[in-house]
Amino acid sequence: MLDYIKGEIIELTPTSVVVEVGGMGYIAHISLNTYSSLTGLKEVKLYVYEVIREDAHQLFGFMEKRERNLFLLLISVSGVGANTARMVLSSLAVYELEGIIASGNASALKTVKGIGSKTAERIIIDLKDKVKTSMGADVPVISASMSDAANEAVAALTMLGFNQQASQKVVGKIIKENPVSTVEQLVKNALKML
Repeated sequence: MLDYIKGEIIELTPTSVVVEVGGMGYIAHISLNTYSSLTGLKEVKLYVYEVIREDAHQLFGFMEKRERNLFLLLISVSGVGANTARMVLSSLAVYELEGIIASGNASALKTVKGIGSKTAERIIIDLKDKVKTSMGADVPVISASMSDAANEAVAALTMLGFNQQASQKVVGKIIKENPVSTVEQLVKNALKML
């Protein structure tokens, strides 16, 4: 079983990446979140999950272990396959999906293409306790309780072309150190860190 592959990015599309390792090119199916993280990089360490069936051998790649862990939880739910899990992770950021599952918000899950009400409810029921215990709060993210300034700063950074998840992490760290920052201060400090 492969844990990760590390090498040069040869080709990158919104749905897949080809990583050359030791003269061999590995194609991995990726989510839009991973695609955003890989954009502009030449080298990558990609955490992978390998699917081996009679008719296909596929790799699914993730920039972070946290996303891969959530992918593995999703495919453990009856009726959710690898491609559906990838669609969910492409439609929602990891922290958003964790919040949706933890809060039991099945209607938010139904907004994802291919997820009906029964599947959404099954995901909530099966993963509610597992998400709380398996996903650590190791990275500060912007929650509803954080200031409007933090949310505006993330929106501004996203419009400037920065990855939304990376922007949220950086702004979350800045807010943790200085909770009364203005939007301008947050954006200026975040630009130095991104």
